[in-house]
Amino acid sequence: MNKKQRGLLAIFILILSSILISACTQSLSSAPAVTSTPIPPDLFVSPFPSVENPMAMIEEFGKQTQAAQTAAASGGTPQPVQSVVPTTPPAITPAVAETGTPTNAAPAAATTAVVVNSTPVPEGARPATYTLQNGEFPYCIARRFNVDPDALLKASGLTSPDVYYEGLTLTIPQSGSFPGDRMLANHPTTYTVGSSQETLYSIACKFGNVDPAAIASANGIAVSAKLTSGQQLQVP
Repeated sequence: MNKKQRGLLAIFILILSSILISACTQSLSSAPAVTSTPIPPDLFVSPFPSVENPMAMIEEFGKQTQAAQTAAASGGTPQPVQSVVPTTPPAITPAVAETGTPTNAAPAAATTAVVVNSTPVPEGARPATYTLQNGEFPYCIARRFNVDPDALLKASGLTSPDVYYEGLTLTIPQSGSFPGDRMLANHPTTYTVGSSQETLYSIACKFGNVDPAAIASANGIAVSAKLTSGQQLQVP
């Protein structure tokens, strides 16, 4: 190898070394470009509108409510109030009819056995209890046994003289007396049965202080006998 060739070789080695050194100083790879994904502005929006002045909103709601109530009271058409929470209407309790006409219909669940009292009650004697028969009601029983009607209802756990039915057992007070005349119609007399629906019990109630067993005994029939329209009965 001559001098010229050695010089070219040295230049070549120098160039090759420079390339290798330059390659070692470069990074192997570049980091990927960072891209940001925009978030929709309404993704986390509250479903409730922001209120800058909550007291003003409350005051406005109160005005609307008062306006609606005033319109309803005056007979006008009330304007709807926004954001009013519906309330549950109160339960309606049916009122007990306050009539003087006895009601003998028994409740569906009533299964009390009817006890027939066939023995006349002596004057001044009072049984501890009494079971209502067809055509009877507490007030006439109070007349028959000479007891205060209010005391009879209270002792029997009743609140109205119209709350009764056939088979209802009354508790008879052992003190007090009926406030007034116990006789509703004069007797002894003859009574004409007006309907086959009448009973000796209902007829006794028409006279006030007569026991149905006494009427049965005076006519020689059973106290539970079926009556006919036009039948004549002696009332002692």
